[in-house]
Amino acid sequence: MKNIKLLILLAVLTCGIVNSQNLNKQKLDSLFNILAEKNKAMGSVALSKNGRVLYTKAIGYSLISDKEKKASTPDTKFRIGSISKMFTATMIFQMIEEGKITLATTLDKYFPDLPNAKLITIGHLLSHRSGIHNFTDDADYNTWMTQPKTQSEMLAIISKNKVDFQPDEKAVYSNSNFVILGYVIEKISGQTYSQNLQKRIISKIGLKNTYYGKKTNTADNEAFSYSFTNTWKQLPETDMSIPGGAGAIVSTPSDLTKFIESLFALKLVSANSLNQMKTIKDGYGMGMFQIPFYSKKGYGHNGGIDGFGSNLAYFPEDSLSLAYCTNGMLYPMNDILLGVLSIYFKKDYKIPTFNVVAVKAGELEKYTGIYSSKQLLLKITVSVTEAGLSAQATGQSSFPLEADSKDKFKFDQAGIKMEFDPGKNEMTLKQGGGVFLFTKEK
Repeated sequence: MKNIKLLILLAVLTCGIVNSQNLNKQKLDSLFNILAEKNKAMGSVALSKNGRVLYTKAIGYSLISDKEKKASTPDTKFRIGSISKMFTATMIFQMIEEGKITLATTLDKYFPDLPNAKLITIGHLLSHRSGIHNFTDDADYNTWMTQPKTQSEMLAIISKNKVDFQPDEKAVYSNSNFVILGYVIEKISGQTYSQNLQKRIISKIGLKNTYYGKKTNTADNEAFSYSFTNTWKQLPETDMSIPGGAGAIVSTPSDLTKFIESLFALKLVSANSLNQMKTIKDGYGMGMFQIPFYSKKGYGHNGGIDGFGSNLAYFPEDSLSLAYCTNGMLYPMNDILLGVLSIYFKKDYKIPTFNVVAVKAGELEKYTGIYSSKQLLLKITVSVTEAGLSAQATGQSSFPLEADSKDKFKFDQAGIKMEFDPGKNEMTLKQGGGVFLFTKEK
């Protein structure tokens, strides 16, 4: 559901061809073992080439309680969030091929009470160019996300806001677009989204662990999601009546690689439909993104719902698919994916150690203060707590900092690095490829 931007962006180089015989499985194991050992991630990964799974690995637990800990396996099922949008887009294009709808069909044919319904087309919804407000951005969303909602209630929630912009004016990610597309599928077919998913995709290509989600059932090897603060803590569950076609599917990495391989093998849609899905405009295709890695051009989607994260990518030139699902993220998912692809394509990559340097409380005081930057509007307050050094940006929650070397601290969960120069009263913030200089205010 969340719009987690894909950041697999590196310099343009040539990647070599890799097959199962020379895949460095030991190095992949080392990466995931250290993530598990240091409580940096929980989840499951699958790498597949030419339709054959080369590598799978599961770490962490699908259930953690006072009474029980249930280890995850490669067959553990996760909420995949917005990867669901790829399934929804696939079914819409199937209906287009069947002559039941077109990209130019306007929304008023199905839901005339939605704002701008006469001007918004199916194509606008698929490419996030509708202007319909994203309901998950609403301030009160977290107060009702765990409660079941009917289609009428969801349409009322989506309709209460005016459009953010006029159709095709620009592209802005909105979960509302794909919730509506899920309802369009139901309107056209006279069947539920779940029934369409089963008939049009799951049974057609033989997915074993994919379906429209309900309340989490750990007895059926489904995972809860967790956040980490000294220990893993279970997070609330979004009721799956809410995300619908935007984020309600449950799956496994191996099923996801099979889905995307089938999609690109034209087992689900025609070549013309696939080309439209992967045509990128203003950062978005129709149900998928572009995912670059060195000179490689991949396609796929990512997702986030509750504490779950997911990523699915296919690199056509290499017939390679990668899927990763997590139910606990402390180390950035993007960094894990970069590691997996770097190992696969034999690029220089050093397994992280996550070593933490102990710093005495008295030595932390020299880093404290309010820091501002000419590059960013926000200020960052650095202070000492009982747990150690922490930082808080304007209008945001505070986060703990771990020392990894002299004057250098990090917050892995957000990919933040902060390097202090106490003598100059300066701090350099590094995040997402950006480097920002901050000066301590007097």
